[in-house]
Amino acid sequence: MPKLADVLRRTLGGSVIAVLLPAVIGVLGGAASASAFSREGLPIEYLQVPSAAMGRDVKVEFQGGGKHAVYLLDGLRAQDDFNGWDINTAAFEWYYQSGLSLVMPVGGESSFYTDWYQPAVGNGTTQTYKWETFLTAELPAWLAENKNVSQSGNAVVGLSMGGAPALIYGAYHPDRFIYAGSLSGFVNLSQGWWPRLVGIAMNDGGGFKSSDMWGPSSDPAWARNDPTLQIPQLVANGTRIWVYCGDGTPGDLGAKGSGFLETSTLQSNTAFRDQYVAAGGTNGVFNFPPSGTHDWAYWGSQLQQMKPDLQRALGAKT
Repeated sequence: MPKLADVLRRTLGGSVIAVLLPAVIGVLGGAASASAFSREGLPIEYLQVPSAAMGRDVKVEFQGGGKHAVYLLDGLRAQDDFNGWDINTAAFEWYYQSGLSLVMPVGGESSFYTDWYQPAVGNGTTQTYKWETFLTAELPAWLAENKNVSQSGNAVVGLSMGGAPALIYGAYHPDRFIYAGSLSGFVNLSQGWWPRLVGIAMNDGGGFKSSDMWGPSSDPAWARNDPTLQIPQLVANGTRIWVYCGDGTPGDLGAKGSGFLETSTLQSNTAFRDQYVAAGGTNGVFNFPPSGTHDWAYWGSQLQQMKPDLQRALGAKT
């Protein structure tokens, strides 16, 4: 990664390069693709959902299964062909006949599933990123009209890049999402090195600029999209939350993915838990096992463990 190393040295200084480079590589690369996909024969549909906010049709992978749905958010290197949950896990198969529908938006590399201030310029394209508007307003309305999925009482679960926006949706859109799950998410985005690391990662991953997303780190948008700062709202809403992070040590599910990044992310996740409890939060599950790297195998395991809790919280009828 010589190009990224040069950027880090210029922006952060040589004294911290040895510590931060492995973490940023983990953010960028994430876990190796397992190319799992679910088995053939499942009732998976590939929808083209119109978005006035983004000025185009957005591809959405969908499996009907019930009145309420679980929206699954991807990582920083989200692809334009399939959602990473489909590429790297058998999520559709795990939730088949669960009483829950699955919704996987496709695309949104480096987007943090938020509404950007400016057009998103990267990978030789210029796009309008209004993901929060699409996922909390346009898509729920379309699914209600066309797929008999309720606009309210749903769940949203994200990994890595997608973890923070899942919690943010729970904070700001409690009617839409009564359940929010963050798996190895970056839950304190406005603090410390995180704004700078996010900017470096987005630049390396397609040339995107974090300033186009939320402006400089001093802009209120960074605080608005920081789950730790929105804990009071999550508690007041009574949002059911599920927060997971490994400790960076390879476990039974393998040693792929970044151990260093998971270790660094764990600190902010445990702090999030402590502040949530201190704020009077009582509707959370916190899983911090003594193993687990920044890898799809561990996130997939969590999604399977989460299933009974999701069914209960969303009132699934199997």
